[in-house]
Amino acid sequence: MGKRIGLLDEIRGITYIAMIIYHAYYDIVFVYGHDLPDVLDTVLRFIQPLIAGTFIVIAGISSNFSANNFKRGALYFFCGMLLTFATAVAMPSELIVFGILHFMGFACMIYGFIGKFTEKIPSIIGIIVFALLYAASLNIPLGYIGIKGLFSVPMPDLLYGHYWLFPLGFTSPSFYSSDYFPLIPNLFLFLAGASLGVYLRSGRAPKGIYPTRFKSMSFIGRHGLWVYLLHQPVIILVIDIIFKLTGQTTVFL
Repeated sequence: MGKRIGLLDEIRGITYIAMIIYHAYYDIVFVYGHDLPDVLDTVLRFIQPLIAGTFIVIAGISSNFSANNFKRGALYFFCGMLLTFATAVAMPSELIVFGILHFMGFACMIYGFIGKFTEKIPSIIGIIVFALLYAASLNIPLGYIGIKGLFSVPMPDLLYGHYWLFPLGFTSPSFYSSDYFPLIPNLFLFLAGASLGVYLRSGRAPKGIYPTRFKSMSFIGRHGLWVYLLHQPVIILVIDIIFKLTGQTTVFL
């Protein structure tokens, strides 16, 4: 459906590179237990939510160009379950129960059901409404709904007492996932991206965003799922080899 938007592929490619840098930092600090300069820690912790948010928004935009969001969502979810199995076997302390791929799987399939209705909403209104819903529900995993400094409404404790409500954002004390992206609030961010995608698909956006200018970044962006699945094993292997060569503690070698 429609042609690819070169700028989106390039932004996605840059974001994947930023993700690789962040995960290399995460592995060195939290998996291998080595300290890094505080300024690096501050910068990378700041950009981590920006990386995830960019992925989600672009996934929402891309839903308007997908021939089959159900199939696309099923593929994302299947790959998410592969990561769940891999972390459960290889690194239980870093178990991923409902990470960003699980979320994107559900989000794409949900959009497959509701997209025909939400795309009738004027793009600017959809972006604003869904962005506000995202902001208002951002702290539901923490036990309340609201926008900090404006209003706050506590959620019923009952919602947080059932383990299997974690896909929605209601987590019990026993729940743990090293990568966690629940449907609430992230589905609203996805839908804000989808509303933007309706505008971009119409061809009314500035013409400069459609052509590809940086082929290397675009290539990475177009093959992002493979990058996501393979980057962590490669990072771990490289760090392990470097640490082994320098006589430091390794994880696998």
